Amino acid sequence: MVPPPDPGREPRGRPPAPRPVLGGRTAWVVLTVGQFAAVIAVLQRSSLGVATTDAFARFGIAAATLATFSVVQLLVYAAMQVPVGVLIDRYGSKRLIVAGSLVLAAAQTMFAFAQSLPLAFAARIVLGIGDALTFISVMRLVPAWFPAHRSGQITTAVGPLNQLGFIVSGVGFAAVLAAAGWTPSFLLAALISVLAAGVVLLLLRDAPHGRRPCVPLGRALAVAGHDISEAWAEPGTRLAFWLGFLTLFPGMMFGVMWGYPFLVVGQGLSPGAAGALMTVLALSGLVYGVSVGALMNRHPYYRSRIGIGLAGLAAAVWAAVLLWPGAAPLWLLVVLVLVLPPTGVAAIMSFDFARTFNPASRLGSAIGLVNVGGFTGTLLAVLAIGLVLQLVTPGGSTAYSLAAFKWAFATQYALWAVGTVQTLRYRRRVERDLAERDPEALAALRRGVHLPPPA
Repeated sequence: MVPPPDPGREPRGRPPAPRPVLGGRTAWVVLTVGQFAAVIAVLQRSSLGVATTDAFARFGIAAATLATFSVVQLLVYAAMQVPVGVLIDRYGSKRLIVAGSLVLAAAQTMFAFAQSLPLAFAARIVLGIGDALTFISVMRLVPAWFPAHRSGQITTAVGPLNQLGFIVSGVGFAAVLAAAGWTPSFLLAALISVLAAGVVLLLLRDAPHGRRPCVPLGRALAVAGHDISEAWAEPGTRLAFWLGFLTLFPGMMFGVMWGYPFLVVGQGLSPGAAGALMTVLALSGLVYGVSVGALMNRHPYYRSRIGIGLAGLAAAVWAAVLLWPGAAPLWLLVVLVLVLPPTGVAAIMSFDFARTFNPASRLGSAIGLVNVGGFTGTLLAVLAIGLVLQLVTPGGSTAYSLAAFKWAFATQYALWAVGTVQTLRYRRRVERDLAERDPEALAALRRGVHLPPPA
């Protein structure tokens, strides 16, 4: 006989729903939503590169001043990486992506109405903050939602998908800018970021098991300082930093700032042809994210060497473009935009080094440090090209010659040299330390085994 229910007891509810599994359907929904926010962030980041000639006229500036717009933005972005990594570990990805999208919307609204340089610079500073809040928060979702043996390949696929933002910028934003003008086009870009914030708020979750409870702020700051110190002391983090430095800037500098003016002003292509090449740049990145990403994921021991090789290939094709007498033929420019995206895949793979050599508790801080490397290289490339363009062009003119562009882009070789030396240096350091700490783990890595993160 079943006993009657006890009126003094709460009725039992339904059993709790099972937690989503790593790599399951919910994981892909979450990653897709985060990816959407990241693509929109890249749209906002690269919009100035499309509006370069309009910016010359609107603000009455030349190349060096225009370069400082992106330098300020990238400098803020790079400076924010470690603080954002700490915030991810404390507050989770969802809150930061929502905040980042809204900050990006505010920045583009400011830029839409800017008539003076101070307000324009302020807008780019705000944009750098929003961009920083968004990107690594999305990358942090991969190790949170997918198992270790799939994390590297998914990471290298996710990163290049952000290149869709370049397509939206180079085709969609450029079309709106030409048809509607400065203010309406930047206001529309701001509205899209508000939409992204709403989608993330509704559909994104930090992890299958939920976000860890926040610790008191004072203790969190002390823990954050310790985590940053420990992450930077780890040779694997420094290897990832320099690999990102070496491999991110060629494609990022070209896509975000100087590629479009180089093709139109320097090489004499029509805006339509330049836009098509920028689309090839972005779409080929999607293909490389799967193919090159799979290769690097299959050979984890050789990932940094593959990255150096891809950077060397980009440097070789740039040499052909720069040494070609006069404007390069279209086929060579196509080859150029095809060899730049693979280096970006190697840069994205540097995030998996952070996962391999850092425990989950400080992974956000480690990812932030790693991303500083890539964007430091990009910042230096953007600034150096703008300064050289200005130095070799007489009278403060904005009619930059092809020769001026060639001298400016030659500055990349100094960055490639530094990045290669440092990447090789820390690769040897990682091998030596791993051999001392865990020889079996090093042997497994050489066999192609993905190492689990340390406890």
